[in-house]
Amino acid sequence: MERIAIITARGGSKRIPKKNIKDFCGKPVIAYSVEAAIASGLFSEVMVSTDSDEIADVARQYGAKIPFLRSAKTSDDYATTADVLLEVLERYAAMGRTFDYHCCIYPTAPFVTAEKLNEAMHLMEEKHPIQVMPVVPFSYPPQRSYVVEENGTIAFKYKEYMRARSQDLEKWYHDAGQFYLYDTKRYLDAGGVISSRIMPIFVSELSVQDIDTEDDWEIAELKYQLINGKKA
Repeated sequence: MERIAIITARGGSKRIPKKNIKDFCGKPVIAYSVEAAIASGLFSEVMVSTDSDEIADVARQYGAKIPFLRSAKTSDDYATTADVLLEVLERYAAMGRTFDYHCCIYPTAPFVTAEKLNEAMHLMEEKHPIQVMPVVPFSYPPQRSYVVEENGTIAFKYKEYMRARSQDLEKWYHDAGQFYLYDTKRYLDAGGVISSRIMPIFVSELSVQDIDTEDDWEIAELKYQLINGKKA
């Protein structure tokens, strides 16, 4: 089985300058994704898709390959992750290399571990979904959420749950924003748009943090320091 890890790291972050190579608890944040992919032993290729020579240089220092830079089309603000992955797979195919599975790993995902990647691959090979991804339960039941009405007041979004106890409500989950493992043939057949046959691995809220602002960054570092040294 041929497998590739694709770490998507566009340059030019506006909210957090040089976000993908910013120091995170002692090393560039992208290093965690590269090292987890390599340590997993799953991938015949661990590459970074970037439009930045600076990011490429840092990624190479930690063992990633950059056989080509991202095109202008997949480097603008409107390019989707699927656009990037499809381009990478197409470029490799043109070089004579195809992959049974590919794994998209975000560059700002310091909580990704080799163990989580292996868990996802085991599930992929055992259950044969199209996609495996980490998910985390919402910290508060979204069924009990409020919305702002036109007059400025708030009201229950789902009035049928007004009197429901939190512990009686169905648990809902959201994307952990860390990585996505795909069956490549079926991914390509679907044009990169997967809406079914997705299987989850469940991760704790402590090991999940969106990093979009400086405050997010500080919270992520605190979480990482709290769990560092413990089993992932």
